[in-house]
Amino acid sequence: MKAHLLQLDMLWEDKLGNRAKAGSLIQQTPVSPSDLVILPEMFDTGFSFHVKQTADNDGETSRFLSATAARHRIYLHGSRTAIDMAGRAMNLASVYAPDGGAICEYEKVHPFGLGSPGEREADHFPGGAEVKTYDWSTPDGSTLRVCPVICYDLRFPELFRKGLLLGAEVFIVTTNWPSVRAGHLRALLIARAIENQAYVLCVNRTGRDPSMVYAGGSVAIDPKGEVVAELSDAEACLTVEIDPVAVRDWRARFPAWRDHRLLTR
Repeated sequence: MKAHLLQLDMLWEDKLGNRAKAGSLIQQTPVSPSDLVILPEMFDTGFSFHVKQTADNDGETSRFLSATAARHRIYLHGSRTAIDMAGRAMNLASVYAPDGGAICEYEKVHPFGLGSPGEREADHFPGGAEVKTYDWSTPDGSTLRVCPVICYDLRFPELFRKGLLLGAEVFIVTTNWPSVRAGHLRALLIARAIENQAYVLCVNRTGRDPSMVYAGGSVAIDPKGEVVAELSDAEACLTVEIDPVAVRDWRARFPAWRDHRLLTR
């Protein structure tokens, strides 16, 4: 099973431009049917709190994700801002199957709460309350269960453990993680892979926005915590092979994951 991690330098609050950029990079990537393609957090706008203008109110980003998944017959793990019927802004991971159908919509549980009033993510995105998973399958019968995670969620290991208890074998972490804390990002990703005996695939953005610089560093980590491959700070695609047997064999031979006591489903 093959995953493609698309590390983008997003255009600030430019949905049309970012969709074109993502579409072009996917077009240049040698994808095969049922491959998994992953985009960074808020890939269509950058990490903006101007939710009235960045939200996918017209559904164009959703349609782009659906149409692109269907055109290439891939699983497309995207991200966008949306506003619900109650007027709540949501930071979403939106996932589409090879037929273009939506198969998962995960709302970031932990909005970033640090900063001055009005400048915190938590002031604009209340945050979700549910861990989600979806199944990634290929024509040869291979299947992996995937758990979406968004940026600051990475600092909360209980979310990952709940995902594990839902059967997750791969955690996908999409981020806008600033370069000033790049060391934390890599260390935490490796820890989450070791703790949960799972693949962890992180797609970070690169470049800069009006307030932050981003160092990229998108990375794939195996269930033993070994780095499979990673990117530097350039806009690029990282392609990795994901082996369902590897995660299941390691969990069977060293079943530490079964010995948890404090969390239930």
